[in-house]
Amino acid sequence: MRFEPIDIKEHRDYIIAFRRDSFVVSFGSDEDFGDEEEYLDWVRTRSSEFPQGFVMVWEDETPIGQIELTIREYMGKTIGYINLYYLIPEKRGLGLGKELHKYALHFFKGYGVGEYHLRVSPTNRHALPFYYKNGIQRIGFEYGGKVIRMKGIIANKTSLK
Repeated sequence: MRFEPIDIKEHRDYIIAFRRDSFVVSFGSDEDFGDEEEYLDWVRTRSSEFPQGFVMVWEDETPIGQIELTIREYMGKTIGYINLYYLIPEKRGLGLGKELHKYALHFFKGYGVGEYHLRVSPTNRHALPFYYKNGIQRIGFEYGGKVIRMKGIIANKTSLK
């Protein structure tokens, strides 16, 4: 498995399809996905700020996933934020998620942050056990219960920069 920064021109169709599927997996539908061009603009902007945080995941020459990671402010402190972990359906449940998670932790350590957050649908029965198994804890509900905010702690947060 290898991780390469997203090239929007080259990977456009993949990242849209992957993000849409993540909505279906999380919420049962992609109707809340929104506008494709707005999503691409968001990826373009955020990936220019965090090029190693917006990556395609490859197995040989086949794209099998995508990661979207940022650094942001939350309640007066700087945290890492997981916007997306995604693997194509045939690669789920094979233990590859832990490689995506390792990549994310390495990315966050590079920025010297001590914790990271993510949001997950309470109906995402595959993601929740994965997050709990990796020490990520629920800290509350957001958007009227539509998502759970979760927090993980980064051990030995020495900056790699």
